[in-house]
Amino acid sequence: MKRILSITAALLAASVTLSAQKYNGVIDKTVATVGGETILLSDVEAEVQQRRAYGMGSDRDARCEVLEAMMESKIFLMQARIDSLTINSDMVEGNMTQRIDWFRTQLGGDEEMEKYFGKPLYKLRQEWKKTLEEQSLTEQERYQVAEKIPEVTPYDVKQYMDTTAKEDLPVVPQKYQLSQICIYPDREAAAVAVKEKLLSLRERIMNGERFSTLARIYSEDPGSARRGGELGMASKSIFWPAFSDAAMALRPGVISQIVETPDGYHIIEVLEKKGDMFNARHILLKPQYTADDREKAFSRLDSLKTKIQEKDITFEMAARFFSEDPATRTNGGQMADPATGSSYFDIDQMKPADYAAIKDLKEGDISAPVESLDNEGYQQGRSGNLVYKIIRVDKIIPAHTATFEKDYTQILEKVTNAKQREAIDAFLEEKIKETYIVIDPMFGECEFARDAWNKRK
Repeated sequence: MKRILSITAALLAASVTLSAQKYNGVIDKTVATVGGETILLSDVEAEVQQRRAYGMGSDRDARCEVLEAMMESKIFLMQARIDSLTINSDMVEGNMTQRIDWFRTQLGGDEEMEKYFGKPLYKLRQEWKKTLEEQSLTEQERYQVAEKIPEVTPYDVKQYMDTTAKEDLPVVPQKYQLSQICIYPDREAAAVAVKEKLLSLRERIMNGERFSTLARIYSEDPGSARRGGELGMASKSIFWPAFSDAAMALRPGVISQIVETPDGYHIIEVLEKKGDMFNARHILLKPQYTADDREKAFSRLDSLKTKIQEKDITFEMAARFFSEDPATRTNGGQMADPATGSSYFDIDQMKPADYAAIKDLKEGDISAPVESLDNEGYQQGRSGNLVYKIIRVDKIIPAHTATFEKDYTQILEKVTNAKQREAIDAFLEEKIKETYIVIDPMFGECEFARDAWNKRK
């Protein structure tokens, strides 16, 4: 991976060199003036370079698009200063840390980052801090403009519904309301087994076997396993805290004890440390569950399903007494989308295994036992832990064209967003007309998305 990133960085650097040739060797100049704010060619090039590093493409000429976005930001920035808005310092510092750590990790450290951008790190920090401070003010002003719209009323929503052709109204996808009863496998026994295996591997390394060879054979991190477990030089902030703390405490060449993270269990060998960055090898093993675990859970769930269908117990009561999922057990098993809190799921919001289990069911039907995942890892960006479950389809709302009666909240959000966009467009159009603006002939061939800019060229 590191080699691929180095090649990518070289190609990106070459593209910047080519761009300098395109502009006839001009090192820097003012390419746009918006009121009292100026935009330098170097500002545009730096943003283009960052977008490419992030893998962001564009259908339009990248520099024209970047310049237009910058000019719009300057309009909001000027108004923010007039309105005496204050910089959100916490947001600036947080974004600064994230940006630097991302580039350091992708490019292979401070030196590589400095080579890529052609500037020392302290200079990049100064420039990015200024940019992020301006972004803080710009976003606050944009938000204020959007929030100044009059409150959207039911009358506005009804008027939108009455004046919009039926074929142009949004289509609400099919939604499900679901309940579940969950049983977990024996996680403690699985954890003990995986720790014993890792301790065995650690002992083999201590007795002379190569860490990299064992990582290739046994590690369950596919990205690093093929590189002998090596992760590459990266900021400690991108790893789980337990992993970073253990790695930073190790001397190079020393093998860690077992480290538990939400991904599983690791042993770690640090190869190099530089400031708050390190390059390490690791072997990751995850708890494995047996066919016996699955068979026992399925048998128990089948038994509960039979009792519910024979009305010996209600689904809600069975969930409260027997389900092992704390998030749904207390409310009779009713499921909620962890992202929104809604009790209704679109198809694309459901876990694949859950949808496969209920897609052919009718309201009131209960699925066969299924192996799926819980929501425990959702907040941590993981898919979840293995769980066995049965699912009841409580309600199905078929796909339909949105109506005032059934989908008021969704249409209200759509109308509100449209009015906010109109307010922002009107604000920009007015400010562009009354603001002193000069765009360098270097960008004279740009076709800006907002026609008001094209008229000021």
